[in-house]
Amino acid sequence: MPNIVYIAASIDGYIAREDGNIDWLTEIPDESDYGFFDFMKRIDGMIMGRKTFETVQAFDKWFYTKPVFVLSNSLDKITGNFSDKAELVKGNIKQVLESLAERGIRTLYIDGGKTIQSFLQQDLIDEMIITRIPILLGRGIPLFEKNDSELRFQHSSTETYTNGLVKSHYVRKR
Repeated sequence: MPNIVYIAASIDGYIAREDGNIDWLTEIPDESDYGFFDFMKRIDGMIMGRKTFETVQAFDKWFYTKPVFVLSNSLDKITGNFSDKAELVKGNIKQVLESLAERGIRTLYIDGGKTIQSFLQQDLIDEMIITRIPILLGRGIPLFEKNDSELRFQHSSTETYTNGLVKSHYVRKR
């Protein structure tokens, strides 16, 4: 049951500005989908955090072709533009994963800073695909925070794009 991170980060390791703004990501020319659509074919569903879902609510269109689950223990229901496109899940992460597996959703795309960090804290990330954007933000929301455990990953591949983006794929060594 692989859990896979697919995310972009500044070269200094931030996934958003301090206020959550990702304007620097939306400025990237659409020369490619950067492998996103092929990646989406690999997964059965997606788990994102509440704040990431709030960011997605501001988009003009829904980009996801698989079931989306919003992981939040503070929400009672999902509201907004795409509330009909996502399902709220809450509680212990391992229990959430077991519940989704019972529904046939086994390969998951994990998105959102706090959500990714929570999964890493419990050693529940099997792969990470990180695209570095050639910008130094100086500060913001970090992709990684302190972790109680050392987690080793093996580099699998790297792709570079003409606009300076560098996508690297890592697989968890167990």
